[in-house]
Amino acid sequence: MDLACKTFIKCDMKVYDLIEENHSLLLMLQHFEIDFRVDDLTVKQICSNKGISENLFIAVANLYNGFKPKANPIRDIEDVMHIIKFLRNSHIYYREDKYPEISNYIHQLQEKHPGKELVLLEQFFNVYFAEVIDHLAYEDNVAFPYFVKLINERQGNQHKVDSEYSAREYSEHHTDIELKLKDLKSLLLKHISIRSDLTLKRKLLNSLFELEYDLYIHSLIEETILIPFGYNMETTV
Repeated sequence: MDLACKTFIKCDMKVYDLIEENHSLLLMLQHFEIDFRVDDLTVKQICSNKGISENLFIAVANLYNGFKPKANPIRDIEDVMHIIKFLRNSHIYYREDKYPEISNYIHQLQEKHPGKELVLLEQFFNVYFAEVIDHLAYEDNVAFPYFVKLINERQGNQHKVDSEYSAREYSEHHTDIELKLKDLKSLLLKHISIRSDLTLKRKLLNSLFELEYDLYIHSLIEETILIPFGYNMETTV
């Protein structure tokens, strides 16, 4: 997915101005459990108030603006816990917010326009999201606990982690779960003709675009921050 690069975020910038430029940062704040009332606070002040590393916050925010981190922002156990909480919160957003929303839009269209095409569309999305749920469960129950154990072991706070699992295995298991959404969008934009109800169809497409965008950022965080951190910790004596 190509993202138009916006402002490269720095610690002295006001969060309000950044949200004005890219409203997707609201979702990032939600994943970090930061309230949307940002007043005239800078990135530095927001991070200080929430106890989040500036490097970590800025690295994630810049992913939303189209910039990949040049260095891994994770420095300690608190950073690991913040990034895993962020990813877990994004899972909640997918399961409890976007999936019901998209499913409801598809169901509404199907009720208003009964036909084989929309039945197949609903089936396609349900099969796809079942795969997403499996992927999220794997991360919640296997991958994320491994990274927490890994840093605890390196800090001498826990017994040795299971050597049968590794960041490489997670990387090989990792998939870009947003890619199949392109097929769903293609069905709506190229193949399924629905006369009238453009408002409902637009809402469905916007919701699909929003889900695809955040899933893409989710994957980038894992690929550019969490997995490289794991490699580094595993090879550090």
